[in-house]
Amino acid sequence: QVQLVESGGGLVQAGGSLRLSCAASGPGRSFSTNNMGWFRQAPGQEREFVAGCSRSGLSTYYADSVKGRFTISRDNGKNTVSLQMNSLKPEDTAVYYCAATQAIYVPRNRNEYDYWGQGTQVTVSS
Repeated sequence: QVQLVESGGGLVQAGGSLRLSCAASGPGRSFSTNNMGWFRQAPGQEREFVAGCSRSGLSTYYADSVKGRFTISRDNGKNTVSLQMNSLKPEDTAVYYCAATQAIYVPRNRNEYDYWGQGTQVTVSS
């Protein structure tokens, strides 16, 4: 069982930056045994994959819409995963969710994730 809590959301102007963090808690080394992902959901839209990283953090994956602007990273010693978001656009406005999966790969399908945080709002003004 892994509990996830996101933080770092807020209001930013287009072109600005935000850094989201996700703190994980659970028994033993449960965090480091999970591949991690960030998803987002805008009003009226489905929850979509944004970025993911492997257990070690050495392999990372991004949606085409954020590639080159967002960076995912994790610190297994601190049980955290972060999403650095640069050059933000109004279309990045959404609730951002951290998720963990026991899958042996990093899925892009939200249905393959086992644990979710409560989400943090990111609003980018034009």
